Amino acid sequence: MKRKNRHLIAAAFAATALSGLILPACATNKTETPLTATEVSTGNNNTTPQADTANYVRVTASDVNIRSGAGSEYSSLGTAEKNTLYALNGQSGGWYKTWYKNKTAYISSKYCTVVQMDKSANEDIENVIEQGYKCLGVKYVYGATRYHDGNGNRLSGFTTSAFDCSSLMQYMYKLGAGINLQVNTRTQIYQGTTVTSNLKRGDLMFFTNASRKYNSGIERVGHVAMYLGDNYILHTASDYAKIEQISSTRWGYYIQSQRII
Repeated sequence: MKRKNRHLIAAAFAATALSGLILPACATNKTETPLTATEVSTGNNNTTPQADTANYVRVTASDVNIRSGAGSEYSSLGTAEKNTLYALNGQSGGWYKTWYKNKTAYISSKYCTVVQMDKSANEDIENVIEQGYKCLGVKYVYGATRYHDGNGNRLSGFTTSAFDCSSLMQYMYKLGAGINLQVNTRTQIYQGTTVTSNLKRGDLMFFTNASRKYNSGIERVGHVAMYLGDNYILHTASDYAKIEQISSTRWGYYIQSQRII
């Protein structure tokens, strides 16, 4: 049995142990096969993105500078954690081009390897995910102002310089696909179709947390992330928006997933 499938099975048992699944009325048992990331390049090798794959740089060292230009003389916009992913948008010499905090940015290829995942066949899903790529590195702020009120009406005070988990998902889905998500995790979990087994790229994953795990019903829900494939999620939690693998601890908090598109 593949490791990622063991994770999914373990997650299902963990969710059941946490007082049972929350299943909206539109639940279904439709399943999909998880996607797989493939390492394709390292070091200074040029990489040509393929139309049917999503291309990423995986950071292989800690505290790697993310630069405003393709060179060490450019200012640092921030630092990248080891094993986190960033979208690969091109290459300039020994530097990979990406997005960071809604800006074009560069990471030295000396500290990265390139990986690929299969894209979704649905263009709207890829457009939603691309909006998330641009927000990587943006700081986490609990209760950050939402992009809209849940019905598409813009809210004053919104800024792309701060997100919490549910406001980031709402922003991504509105800009990427014109879909109105509700304003927090405990309302977003009732949208879309419930996924009870294998996850698909673009699914929203809902989790409890240490402070909510013993609550009952909807009050157990405390976090949302977007599944990308191969055990990777795009989300923000306590620090800043990032793409990272789901830890065993987070799998222990898993509740269920919702397919929005």
